[in-house]
Amino acid sequence: MFEKISLAGVSNAEWLRLRKTGIGGSDAGAVCGVNPYSSAMKVFQDKTGEAVEEQDSEAVRIGHDLEQYVAERFTEATGLKVRRSNFMYRSMEHPFMIADVDRLVIGEDAGLECKTASAYNADKWSDGDIPLHYVMQCYHYMAVTGKRVWYIAALILGQGFVYRRLEWDDDLIGRLIDVEGAFWNNHVVKGTMPPPDGSRACDEVIEKYFGSAKPGGTVSLAGFDGKLERRRTILKEIAELETEKKQIEQEVKLAMGEHELAVSGNYRVSWGNVDSTRLDTKRIKAERPEIYADYATVSHCRRFEVKAA
Repeated sequence: MFEKISLAGVSNAEWLRLRKTGIGGSDAGAVCGVNPYSSAMKVFQDKTGEAVEEQDSEAVRIGHDLEQYVAERFTEATGLKVRRSNFMYRSMEHPFMIADVDRLVIGEDAGLECKTASAYNADKWSDGDIPLHYVMQCYHYMAVTGKRVWYIAALILGQGFVYRRLEWDDDLIGRLIDVEGAFWNNHVVKGTMPPPDGSRACDEVIEKYFGSAKPGGTVSLAGFDGKLERRRTILKEIAELETEKKQIEQEVKLAMGEHELAVSGNYRVSWGNVDSTRLDTKRIKAERPEIYADYATVSHCRRFEVKAA
């Protein structure tokens, strides 16, 4: 069972605030640790922060503008008609789960998620595949609405159109509800930030929370010697692997000589000419300091360094 929240007349700011009241489909993959572009820490920030942030990027705009086109292509490909719902749904049993769905399928107990994808990500949709964070999004919608089927359709820009059909899975949906419930109750409700996962999204959250250091402040890192020693080992291994990589590249370059292209059994290698233009900032600063001063900008960040005691 679910509660229906009408979105008629709701402003975009109000809609964004509603999204803060629960875990949505686009949050599910991050909470489960399978979204390469987000993290549980980022979702925590979104749900607990005062700011109402609207995503505004070219990719987001393209996805929004082409949503209706993707829905029409789905109808053309399947013969299934779809409609907008104009509601946000909240699970009655698990009120921390909300759903703002793209389309509902007419005449079938099903919904539809519409996506656009870059041609660079076409391989993620090949051979019946679906990016895993989108899979979790669709199962999240099934968990909230109770619908037994969810379709996902994707327009791969410049490449083609695909759609997939996902069916209710008791075990997967049960585990998804458990993970989302643990995240909501143990982190969002308690105001306790989840642990980092090494993603760029976590870096961004940490920088936002702790962007400036208090000069002279010192804290004791009790119990971190093992982790910092492991970090030192990893850096050494990275350096060794980087050297090995460079050696392989150098061997290939020697074999290519002056040739721009080379082929082996499984690979195609290019070593072509690239021209680039860069401003000589040192020369500008020395010869035209007034111009340098007019256009120079100061950026602030925190530098992370580890040294042996």
